[in-house]
Amino acid sequence: MTHDHDLVLRPTAAQTEAALNPPPGRTGGDLVVETLQGLGATTVFGLPGQHALGVFDALRRSSLDYIGLRVENNAGFAADAYGRITGEAAPLLLSTGPGALTSLAALQEAAAASAPVLAISSQVPTAALGGGRHGYLHELADQQASFKGVVKSVHSVRTQSQIPSAIAAAWQSALTVPHGPVWVEIPQDVLLAETILPVVTAPDATPDEVAPRPELTAVAAALLSGAQRPAIIAGGGVVRADAAGKLRALAGKLDAPVVTTFGGKGAFPWEHPLSLQSWLEDRHITDFLEDADVLLVVGSGLGELSSNYHTFKPRGRIIQIEADLGKLESNHPALGIHADARLALSALLETVEERTDPAAAGRVRAVLALVRERIAAQELTLEQDVLAAVRRALPDDAPSFWDMTILAYWAWSAFDARRPNTMHSAQGAGGLGYGFPAALGAAAADRTRPVLAVSGDGGALYSIAELATARQYDLDVTWLIVDDGGYGILREYMTDAFGQATATELARPDFVALAESFGVPGVRTTPGTLEADLAKALATPGPSVVLLPAVLRMFAPTHLA
Repeated sequence: MTHDHDLVLRPTAAQTEAALNPPPGRTGGDLVVETLQGLGATTVFGLPGQHALGVFDALRRSSLDYIGLRVENNAGFAADAYGRITGEAAPLLLSTGPGALTSLAALQEAAAASAPVLAISSQVPTAALGGGRHGYLHELADQQASFKGVVKSVHSVRTQSQIPSAIAAAWQSALTVPHGPVWVEIPQDVLLAETILPVVTAPDATPDEVAPRPELTAVAAALLSGAQRPAIIAGGGVVRADAAGKLRALAGKLDAPVVTTFGGKGAFPWEHPLSLQSWLEDRHITDFLEDADVLLVVGSGLGELSSNYHTFKPRGRIIQIEADLGKLESNHPALGIHADARLALSALLETVEERTDPAAAGRVRAVLALVRERIAAQELTLEQDVLAAVRRALPDDAPSFWDMTILAYWAWSAFDARRPNTMHSAQGAGGLGYGFPAALGAAAADRTRPVLAVSGDGGALYSIAELATARQYDLDVTWLIVDDGGYGILREYMTDAFGQATATELARPDFVALAESFGVPGVRTTPGTLEADLAKALATPGPSVVLLPAVLRMFAPTHLA
C-alpha cells in the first residue's frame, strides 16, 4: 500500500548529472543567493562588511538586483517598505557586530508593523563561536541575543548544508501571518569556503495559513447579526491581508460604521457614508465606539494610538480578529479569534445575517461634524492647508512614507489614503528617520509610480546620506522636508508639560543646497506654492527634494481631559 508521504519525485538524468557536477568556484555565499532566487526574491538591500563579503561576492554571479544604502538602519527601513508594498519577504544583507546592531531600530519597526524582512547576517568564523573572547573584529559574545527580543524568529547556520533549509524556514516564518522580520546568522568561513553542494533550485517555503475556528466565527456572526449599534475598527491587518473588499462588503451587510487605525488607512473608503475615517485621537469618536453594543476589531491590538492613549473604555461586547496571538485580548476582554483578517472576514460574510440601520449614516455624519467643529475652533488653518496641498499633489496610487513629524501626526488622523497599502509611517515603533529610506525601498519595489517621503528637519538628518543612494539608483522619490528648526513635536510636548522646551532646537544645513550637492534637484517652497512645487517634483522622474520652512502645530489632544 502506497501512502502520499511515500511518494518521492525522482530527478531526471540531466538533474542528476548537474547535481553530481556542480559549477566550480561556488561558495557558501552562492548557496545563500541561490536559495533566495529559488524562493522568488528579486531585490536585496544591505551594506557590505568584512565577514559578509562571501555573500556580496556571490551577488555578482546572481540575477538579484542589489540596492546598497549608506547606513544599515536605513537599509532595514528600505527592506521594511519593500515588504509592505510587495507582500514578499525582503532580503536584508548585513555584516557582523556593528553592522548587524545598527539595523535593530529598523527591525523593531518591521516587527511592530508586521513587515516581512529576511535579515541575513554574517558571523565571526565558526572557531570563535561559543562566547569566548577571541579578539575578532566585530565579535560579540552572543550576537543572536541582541535580536531574539526584536525579530519573529532566529535561525542559526553552522555548516553549508544548513544554509538552504535555514533560509527557507526563515522565509516561511517571515511570510506566515503575522508577517514580521526574521534573522539568519552565517559564519564568515562558511560563506567563504568553496562548496561541492549542488545548485539550490526551488526550496519549499509555503507560508502557513491562520484560519479562524468555525465555532468562534459562528458566535461572532450571531452577535453581529443581533446587534443594535455595531461598529468596526479596521487595523493594519486588513491592509496586509488584502481584505479591504471583504471589510467593505461586511460593513455594508451590517450597516456598521467603520473607523480605520493609522496602520489601517485606506482599508475603508474615506468618503463612504459609514466611514468614521481615522479620527481615533478624538473624544467624539472614542465616545461613539464606546457606545457600540458590539464592536468588531479586525487586525488591530487596540494599542496606545488606536485606543486614544488607553482612554477607550468599551461598554459593549468586543469581537477581536487578530493574526498575532499575543495581541488577542491584550488590552480588552473579547471574543478573540486568532486568524488572518481575510479568512475571518470571509467566514463572517458567509454566516452573518443582513441587517438594516437607516440611522447609521446619520450618526456618522453627526459625529464627524463634531470632530470638524473641534478642529475648526483651534485656528489650525495653516496645518490643514498644508496637508490638503499634499493630498492634491499626490497621485491616488502613489505610496507615501511619513516620518515621525507633526505633519505625519496630522496625516494619521486627517489624511485620506484613498487606496489600501499606499500610506505608511513609523508609528509602529515610533523611531525617527523612517520616511526617506522607506520610500527608497518602495521605489525599488515598483518603478512605475512616484513615491513621496515626508520628514521634519530633525528626522531628515537621520537619513540625509541616502540622497546618494537615491541618486545612484535613480529612485523616483520626492522628499518633502518640513523645516521648523528642531524636533517640533517634542518642542510642543515639553512646552505643554514644563512651560519651556529643552534640547529640541537644531542647527541644520541648507537642505536644498545639500540635495543639489548630491546631484538631486531641490526647491524651497511656501504653503502657497507647495501644491504646485510638489506636483511638479512628483511628475519629474528621479529623486528630488522639496523644502517647506514652516512651524506647524498639533491639534489639541483629547486623552488628557
